[in-house]
Amino acid sequence: MDERVTCCIAGGGPAGMMLGVLLARAGVAVTVLEKHKDFLRDFRGDTIHPSTLQLMEELGWLDDFLKLPHQEAKSIYGQFGDTRLEMANFSHLPITTKFIALMPQWDFLNFLAEKGRAYPKFSLWMNAEARGLVFDGDRVSGVKVKTPEGAVTINADLVVAADGRSSVLRGAAGLVSEDFGAPMDVMWFRLPRLPPDTEETQGRFDAGHIFVMLQRGDYWQCAYVIPKGGDARVRAAGLAAFRKSVGALLPFDAKRADAIPDWDHVKLLTVVVDRLKTWARPGFLCIGDAAHAMSPVGGVGINLAVQDAVAAANLLWQPLKTGRLTFEDLEAVQKRREFPTRATQRLQLAVQNAVIAKTLSASGPITPPLIIRLLTRLPFVSRIPARLLGLGFRPEHVTEAIRNAKGA
Repeated sequence: MDERVTCCIAGGGPAGMMLGVLLARAGVAVTVLEKHKDFLRDFRGDTIHPSTLQLMEELGWLDDFLKLPHQEAKSIYGQFGDTRLEMANFSHLPITTKFIALMPQWDFLNFLAEKGRAYPKFSLWMNAEARGLVFDGDRVSGVKVKTPEGAVTINADLVVAADGRSSVLRGAAGLVSEDFGAPMDVMWFRLPRLPPDTEETQGRFDAGHIFVMLQRGDYWQCAYVIPKGGDARVRAAGLAAFRKSVGALLPFDAKRADAIPDWDHVKLLTVVVDRLKTWARPGFLCIGDAAHAMSPVGGVGINLAVQDAVAAANLLWQPLKTGRLTFEDLEAVQKRREFPTRATQRLQLAVQNAVIAKTLSASGPITPPLIIRLLTRLPFVSRIPARLLGLGFRPEHVTEAIRNAKGA
């Protein structure tokens, strides 16, 4: 069975959903494919940064969005050994939303899906997995889809791969990525949060250990950072040893770590930092993690993906709507987004090398690196981390044409 649509987007994550909704708002017929039957997957990125909240405001959705259950992190704290520092304070950002919203990603994606359904040209296929590409000569002309009802081919003027860091479609398109390496992986789990606990989202750096806690209302979302490839070694040491290591890093009673019931509740994130050399070929474009997998440093991956989607929508809606899409239009998306992507990854790699790798390999007392002491203590300079973390390099804005569009 064959289908026809102007734009088919593989991947119902933040990049794919945002692009789909914006194109449909601009009147472009778009189908988004999500391979799972729902968005309910735990330990996905749950941080909605000020740059994304600002986009919600530009689209007139902010009030509705903030009605969803969330927590607001107005500052980020870090503890290096015995020294505690405010790493970023968002109160000086030149926007309305001066905080990071902590929200389950499935709520964010369901919110976008609901907004998308208001536009007649938006279609979301759940339980529909993109398995390969269709070619017309050198040009990508469609995508092969596996559904519960059988195989479907969706023909499209443009196929967008937003299917994550292990993208099937980017490989099918023959696009090559450059791997920059990472010294760590991350073990994610939950711990209960009790009324006397602090409100602060925070990270702790001790000799051989890095531990991050995100305040999620009645629980803490915890990230236990380990040396690259160290998951098997940690698990082999046993759950009791893991609980003991976690308990020693907690800012409250170490026995709280006993709430980790078993290894099934500890999920591994294998950290990858890479970037495609070329994001597009005729009829095909990669955005989000499919184009550039980000380090978890700063938790900015979701927001970079959303920024990609906004840039792509701004640049492509008119060529798609008029049937005049060219390869140069697709190249323009990479040109627009490559600087912020490169700059963010360079900053992440610097933090990985100067802070994370050194902390994980340290055997003696930990003190804050000089650059961090300067960034947190000099009055004007101290605003830089919040600006980079909250808004990033060259944040995108929805064009007036899309803002004013009604989906026709």
